[in-house]
Amino acid sequence: MSLQLHRPDERGVLKPEPGAPPDYREQLQSPRWGNARRGGRMPAFKNPEMRPASRFIAVLFWLSLAGATFVVLVLGYGIGLWQFPG
Repeated sequence: MSLQLHRPDERGVLKPEPGAPPDYREQLQSPRWGNARRGGRMPAFKNPEMRPASRFIAVLFWLSLAGATFVVLVLGYGIGLWQFPG
């Protein structure tokens, strides 16, 4: 016996569940959802916030970030802003 198949009633007695819960996705009628559209497929939504960068620009960004970090660390230790543990 599991609680997945048996639910407690108002007195705490476990009773069997009457069946599988209904699938409410079949009742959706909005044109946004696939059931009401021709062919039953979802529409292709455009995402204006997602404009992926090219691979070259992405690699260039990460390399420049790594280079800038290296320069900041070298300058920080060079001018005595940070010190190695004694």
